[in-house]
Amino acid sequence: MALKVASIGRPSPQLGIFKAAGIEVVEAEPATTEEVIDILKDVDGALIGIWPLTDRQVLEACPKLKVVSRSGVGVDSIDLETATELGVCACNTPGINTSEVADHAMALLLSFTRLIPEQRAAVKAGSWAENPAQINQFRSDLRRIAGHTVGIVGLGNIGKAFATRVRGFGPERIISYDPYVPQTTADLYGVELVSLDELLTQSDYITVHTPATDETHHLFDRVAFEKMKPTAILINCARGPIVDPTALYVALKEGQIESAGIDVTEIEPAASEDPLLTLDNLTVTPHTAGTSPTSGAAGALKQAENVLLILTGKAPHGLANPEVIKTIAVMRATNPGRWEGIPDFSTALAI
Repeated sequence: MALKVASIGRPSPQLGIFKAAGIEVVEAEPATTEEVIDILKDVDGALIGIWPLTDRQVLEACPKLKVVSRSGVGVDSIDLETATELGVCACNTPGINTSEVADHAMALLLSFTRLIPEQRAAVKAGSWAENPAQINQFRSDLRRIAGHTVGIVGLGNIGKAFATRVRGFGPERIISYDPYVPQTTADLYGVELVSLDELLTQSDYITVHTPATDETHHLFDRVAFEKMKPTAILINCARGPIVDPTALYVALKEGQIESAGIDVTEIEPAASEDPLLTLDNLTVTPHTAGTSPTSGAAGALKQAENVLLILTGKAPHGLANPEVIKTIAVMRATNPGRWEGIPDFSTALAI
């Protein structure tokens, strides 16, 4: 049976693995949902990024589609409920950028505690020699991590990696809110699991590493910021919708918290007129926390391999909707539909 795969958006350097397996590859950069459907309606697998959205409209219009694969952990551009209902696998590549994101979060935190950007700008402007009062103010404002409380929201792979990094700075406590992780696991990383309220009220520094779900949407809202210390620093290298941008603006503008560093925004890219960008106590990086040549190459390979593995009856690197296996099993037993002629990969997958 002839198989076809579509690569949407930025060209993948790993498409050769499909050609070597005799699978046709279509590369495209659609601009509208209709164009996305036109491309995906005749393919068996798709490689996508943050865009296009593979929502119900798209998935229902693509009767041959069996697997949609994204690079990285996030799968928020895929409608997981619909994909599971229709028997479409939603794949990701967990672990490929854990180091980069944890490093980036640590770098943002250190840039605030040690005022690196401000000192750099002052020295370049001649203040070291000409404005000693400004330099002395830096000495008064610099902070340490040692002896303080660090809060981690989400103790998955990246949250654990951050805990490992920050432990070396000697915090008094590392606490985490993650209702899906047992204390026995947290103990391995020197982390104490607490309620969200305790984390918000007790933390001097908070870093966010949880997925974007209905449960975490606007987890940091007006009420959350009001519970935080006025000296707190917030870091978000996870997903933009976890933090209510209006509440963040108010919290920073009115001094409810001291500062924030974010790599993600609710709407990306952030518009040049976004009021958040006017704040001096906010640092924004353009969703680059997980990127490096190393993570890019690893992600592109695993993203492509996910599609190839499933289409050839082998377990993928990451399956974000494992419940789809039950749907596919029912389909195979009744009307295979899109899975006609495709080897069963579920026996090779540890769930």
